[in-house]
This record gives sequence, C-alpha cells and structure tokens, in this order.
Amino acid sequence: MSLLETDWDEIIPVDIGPMYEGERVRSGEFHVEFGGTGNPAYEIVRAAEDPDDVEDETVKIEGSDLRDVEEGTSMAFGVQIDVYIEPTEELNPKNLESVIERRHHEFCNYVHGLMHLNQRGDVWMRLSKEVVDEGLDSLEKLGKAIMKMYKTEQTFIDKIQITYFTNEEEVEKNLEEAEKVWKARDERVRDLHEEDVDKFYGCVLCQSFAPDHACVITPDRISLCGAITYLDGQAAATVDPEGPYFEMEKGELVNENDPAKEFTGANEAIKEKTDGANERFRMHTIFEYVHTSCGCFEGIYFYIPEVDGIGFIHRDFEGETPLGIPFSSMASTVGGGQQAYGFLGGAIEYMRSPKFLQGDGGWSRVVWMPKEIKEELKDVIPDEVYDDIVTEEDTRNVDELKKLLEEREHPVTTRWLDVDDSLIKEVISYIKEHGGKVDPNDASEALGLNQVQFRNVIDEMKERGILGGEPGGYLDDLDYRWARGEI
Repeated sequence: MSLLETDWDEIIPVDIGPMYEGERVRSGEFHVEFGGTGNPAYEIVRAAEDPDDVEDETVKIEGSDLRDVEEGTSMAFGVQIDVYIEPTEELNPKNLESVIERRHHEFCNYVHGLMHLNQRGDVWMRLSKEVVDEGLDSLEKLGKAIMKMYKTEQTFIDKIQITYFTNEEEVEKNLEEAEKVWKARDERVRDLHEEDVDKFYGCVLCQSFAPDHACVITPDRISLCGAITYLDGQAAATVDPEGPYFEMEKGELVNENDPAKEFTGANEAIKEKTDGANERFRMHTIFEYVHTSCGCFEGIYFYIPEVDGIGFIHRDFEGETPLGIPFSSMASTVGGGQQAYGFLGGAIEYMRSPKFLQGDGGWSRVVWMPKEIKEELKDVIPDEVYDDIVTEEDTRNVDELKKLLEEREHPVTTRWLDVDDSLIKEVISYIKEHGGKVDPNDASEALGLNQVQFRNVIDEMKERGILGGEPGGYLDDLDYRWARGEI
C-alpha cells in the first residue's frame, strides 16, 4: 500500500501527502513552535539490537502534549525514533540510522499544517493553529502517522517506536548524548577517500524545496545537511532503491590538473536528476560550476571579494557577516538549487575533509568564521592559519577585516598585489580593446590576476580619476553581482 492509498482519516484528523511539502507556517500562524532560535531541538534514530527493546507502533510523550500548551508557544523539542531491523550478512542496521533519520524531515512535511526544517540538532518545526483546531491536538496522533509512513515507505523496518520530549532540561541532556552518536557516525568514513571508490551516491530529498538541486555525496564530501555520509548513502541506495538516495558512477576526472575535482559520471547523474537544469559540478570549490545548494545546509561558505578570501556562517549565527548581510538573507540567495558563484551551502563536517575547498586553496583561503565554529574545529585547522582567521569578536566590517589580515600576515595576503603604473596601463589597454565592456572574471584571467588583484587596480584607477565612481563601497547589489560573476 502506498502513502496515497492509505486511509489517513483513521490515524490523523488532517490531510497527508507530498502535495504539502514546502508548505510554510509563518509567525502568528502557529499553535506551537518547536526548536528554532533559542530553543534546543533534535531528532535521532537508534537501531535496536534486540527486537524486544522496541514497542512496535507505540508513541510515548515525555513532557507537555500539544493540548497542554498555550497558542503561540515556542519550546524545546526532542524526537527519538527506535527501530528494529533484522540484520543480514550484507547489512548492519546501524548503518541505516542516518538514512531513516533524514526521512523524518520528508514525512513531517507531508502533514498538512506542519512545517519541518533542518536535521540532527538544528530542528525547527511549527504546527499551525488551523490543524490543531481541526483535531491534531496530540503528539500521539502525529507519531502514529509518522510511523505509518515509515512502515509504508521503508518496508525494511520491522518494528518502530517514537518518543517525544518537550521538557527543556531533558531535551538538552538528550541532545548532548545525540551529538556523541552523530560524531561517531561521521568518524566512520574519514579514512575513506574519492580515490578509493568507483561509485558516488546522491540525494534528491530536498527537491520539493529546491527542484533543480541534487546532492552528490562522496567519501570526502558529506551531504550539505551534514546528515548523510558516503556510507549512509551506500546503505540507503541498497535497501531503498526507490527512495531519494541513488547510486552514481564516479566516472573519470574531467581535468586531472583541477584540484576542485570534477567527475564525468557525477555530471551525467546530476544532469539526469535535475532534468538538465545543472550539468556540471566541481566538488571542492565555491566558484565556477559550484555544487548547488538546497535549503537544509548547516551553513554557507561565501566569497569576500575585497580580501579574496572565504568566510563561513552557520544557521544559528546572529547578525551580519563581513558581506553586510545576515545568514537569512544569504540563504535566500544561495538556496533553491541554483549555482551561485562565490557561495555554497554546506556541512560543518565538510571542513574536516582533506579535500575541503582544495580547488580554492583550502584553509589558506579561509579568513572569517564564527568563533564557536573556529574553536570546534581547532583540531583540524592548520596551526599556521588558526590564529590568522578572524571571527565576529574581532570584526564584522570588511575594511577592518582587511587590516587584521595584513597585521596577522594571513596567507591570503600573498594573493594581494601592489598596483603600479605599468599594471594600470595594461588594464586600460584591455578595457579599450573590449570597448569598455569588461567581465571581471575574463579580465582577471586574461591579465593573469586574481579577482581581488583586478579589483585593486580598478579601485586605484577610481582614486586617480581614470575611471568614474567611488572606490570601495563593495556591498551594493552591483558588487554582489560582480562577486557571482554575473557582470
């Protein structure tokens, strides 16, 4: 029986189906909000070794239920899904925990009036006033429906039980334990690399939000949401071949000298899965043919043209970045499955990969990130660059950032260039040759400069009155277009 054939009226008093994916419950419309800003929230799946440890199709509620909270309440939330899967010689049920966990996002969004975003310890859910008034007044009803969807779609699950937690103290305690589990999962794949395999895996779970997006998962590149490793993708494609996870041939390197790594097989798979909307992905770069971004990414890697460096921001970061915009504004620009030059949604775990943005210079190019993330990654950031990386506690201003990078002698400063008369004459000749219409990317390449060097020349020409316009001021819309290579 499929989801569409299920008689949901016997389980839950609201409609259920894929047509509700992408539905938004806005501020002022929700009866209750779980997680989000200031409230701890998580979801985790645990595979039991003993079938007797799982009370099949049972929902437990630890804390307040929906009918117990006042309308408009924001609160902590935890979801633990316990499953039993009969192990085989080929399959360890533990390898399916992340896969089952990630489908919770999809199944929640099938419920009319329920908005679910993110994953692991970044969960954000809202349940509308409308559906609570219609009778969805208990987490038990929701849990029964979620378990039915799991049993229908992931038939390899033999037994399933859901426990909801709404007491903040208990949620925080459970979240600490969950983070240990996620860390152990991620560590399993760190000794495996792209050179060791002939297949990659992909995910299209987020296409309801980002129709042109498909995620390529390699041993060196975890999913953008940070929830699915290479081994998770492998397990999912094996047991659920009709689901959102799929196998793809790695193929050959398009250019053996390109450190960003582009593979023919991955390109063919992406072209097919996005109906031709995207045809080329370079795996380890935020620039040309950058991997698309969905909307569930843990953070965003972004280019800062004024210093020719790369910054990072995670979704819990509050306030502006050196680009002059906060995470929310950047996310709306980056997401949706577009290839955004100079921007990439990604996972924090990716920064532990030995191939982390190696097409762009890796850690030697990273100039700014939240202090919290910098400290979390202290064991992986090279010693020679750790102290040079600027955080929000140092500055969020791009001019001050440039001064700090100079003072600390950050490796990125070696990419900068002093502007002399001969270089200005060379740029003027190029501009005249092209009739005054200059693409900065093409010009930089033709002149043997990187973008920041080319911009420095243009700035100097404006200072001298050779070109019109004021120098600096690179945070207007025109300059964002420049950073993305649109002009």
